[in-house]
Amino acid sequence: MGNETEHLSRAEVAHVLAEALPFMQRYAGQTVVIKYGGHAMGDPELARKFCADIVQMKLSGIHPVIVHGGGPQIGAMLEKLGIASRFEDGLRVTCARTVEVAEMVLSGSINKSVVACIQSVGGKAVGISGKDGNLCRARKLQRKKTDPVSGLEKIIDLGYVGEPVHVDTDILDTLSASHAIPVIAPIGVSAEGETLNINADTFAGAIATALKAKRLLLLTDVAGVLDPDGELIPELTPQSVERLIGEGVITGGMIPKVRSSVEVLKGGVEGVVILDGRVPHAVLLELFTARGVGTRISEDGGGADA
Repeated sequence: MGNETEHLSRAEVAHVLAEALPFMQRYAGQTVVIKYGGHAMGDPELARKFCADIVQMKLSGIHPVIVHGGGPQIGAMLEKLGIASRFEDGLRVTCARTVEVAEMVLSGSINKSVVACIQSVGGKAVGISGKDGNLCRARKLQRKKTDPVSGLEKIIDLGYVGEPVHVDTDILDTLSASHAIPVIAPIGVSAEGETLNINADTFAGAIATALKAKRLLLLTDVAGVLDPDGELIPELTPQSVERLIGEGVITGGMIPKVRSSVEVLKGGVEGVVILDGRVPHAVLLELFTARGVGTRISEDGGGADA
């Protein structure tokens, strides 16, 4: 953690390292997928600390795979170009011009800035998108909406918004074997060759499932799932997720996040953690300390080896 350890005594540093050791052993040789976005990606100092943590993970024998978002940056570029944005149920309706901008921003400036940051702190990274190496085959996402007046269901056309249907991990396996850290933009390609913009949480979940990752970490701008008093809920199971949704404890944009996390568990990932990317070194604190810093969703709600 660089200069942040200078105020600690040698005994305190030794204690920190000793506490981390069993967790390093637990994750050694395992894959951890991290969805990176929000404030953590926009703040230069937090970004540097995040990248240093990723390099530390790689040096510890873990295989980190980064999937990054970029919604605000896409929105800013669309505004700069005079292209109006329209949303349906929280998803950007993506026309042909918009998907071109999304790919330019995600696969271009954002992806390469994350790669450069990792390499500036001593790592080796390779930036790709879901189009490279046929990594992510996708299809157009369809959403249904009930008309409040007629009660009839209609299909919402979101344009070039996609959802993953198949992930080919060959390119990721090759990168991990070469000691490089994959940094992936959430862009996929359809069977017809169309470029599709994919929600970064959804994309990261598909990657984690295909890789049978030990963990999927979703960095957000909130502490995690909160109880009615605003306190962090450290552990959840699929059953408690549905109960808390029914009780109105989990609301709004957190509902699709936790439900998609449950689907990732069904795909073979051992645990999904929703954590606050604004906390310095959040990734290392989550993986290498006993308490962690976010809400972990797992089948057993945090058993001995969860």
